[in-house]
Amino acid sequence: MDVPAHLAALTGTPVARLRTLGRSHAWTLYHADLADSHRVFVKAFDHEGADELPDLDGILTAEAAGLRWLAAAHPSLVPPVLAADTRMLVLPWLPPQSATATSADQLGRDLATLHAATPDSFGAPWDGYIATLPLSNAAGPGEWGPWYAEHRLAPYLPAAAPELGRDGVRLLDRVIDRITDLAGPPEPPARLHGDLWSGNVLWTADRALLIDPAAHGGHRETDLAMLALFGAPHLDRILSAYQEIAPLNSGWRQRIPLHQLHPLLVHVVLFGGSYRGMLLSAAASALAG
Repeated sequence: MDVPAHLAALTGTPVARLRTLGRSHAWTLYHADLADSHRVFVKAFDHEGADELPDLDGILTAEAAGLRWLAAAHPSLVPPVLAADTRMLVLPWLPPQSATATSADQLGRDLATLHAATPDSFGAPWDGYIATLPLSNAAGPGEWGPWYAEHRLAPYLPAAAPELGRDGVRLLDRVIDRITDLAGPPEPPARLHGDLWSGNVLWTADRALLIDPAAHGGHRETDLAMLALFGAPHLDRILSAYQEIAPLNSGWRQRIPLHQLHPLLVHVVLFGGSYRGMLLSAAASALAG
């Protein structure tokens, strides 16, 4: 794909300058200056052979749909989608800044507001992805636990099994079998980012913005557990500010490992056995509850 030409066609503006920021998964990231003086961030499937990969066609459109869905509930929490198709996503260029205590407090309040925008069911009205893996967003009208087991845990076990071994798979199967008991008090679906590790929080001069979502209706503890998985700056302040707006149910800290099982399974599938120990430790902690 000719990235400058595709970007110009998508935005309706010629490209004055294009700078490569690096590769991530199957796409390349760019910083572009447009001829109308706007600066944009671009994610593009531009590697050789990308046009022959129909299985990836939905990734960027799903990301755009997720950003717009989150913006419908909290427009100042995500960057606006400037343009998108199956091969390119264009967002405003937002220079990153260091996290501050003030912006962390604001993020906690913003997440509480976002989660309170209750969708009709668990899941989402589009086919989801997390990184390059398909993510089932099939609607679920019942409680969260069985939906999580069916759509976030079970689908990834077969691909992870060679790394987990028989005992590891059995441990995850025990979690799935006990999911109703482990899931905690019933809660309505919350509007989630869905992949909220610290790298998907863009700290700007004014506030934190959420990028690269796997958005869906889920359990609000999932976003908070994901922030804790690889560490987020000022996490205690984020959680404290969140609780001031929307107190969490008792036992939420004990359920953190349960919510971390899905992203850890995804990491085992994508990156191999280096995440096996973390996954099995989280599974054991979830069962210990």
